[in-house]
Amino acid sequence: MEKYGHINIKLKELLEKKGLSKNKLSHRAEMERTQINNYCNNKITRLDTDVLSRLCTVLECELSDLLEFVPPKKD
Repeated sequence: MEKYGHINIKLKELLEKKGLSKNKLSHRAEMERTQINNYCNNKITRLDTDVLSRLCTVLECELSDLLEFVPPKKD
């Protein structure tokens, strides 16, 4: 799939920037901590629009702040 690039989830960086812990995010976004860890570690293969909405609302950010498209490497 790398021939099409990939999506980088920047949740870990946003949490650091906002000074918010995973535990507080878990409580405010009503998400499991393991799910937040998976997003922080880019271990998500299918994005859930409800989860993305929760994260953007709690972090007061735009979707483009949370997700980044990394184009494929050109040979």
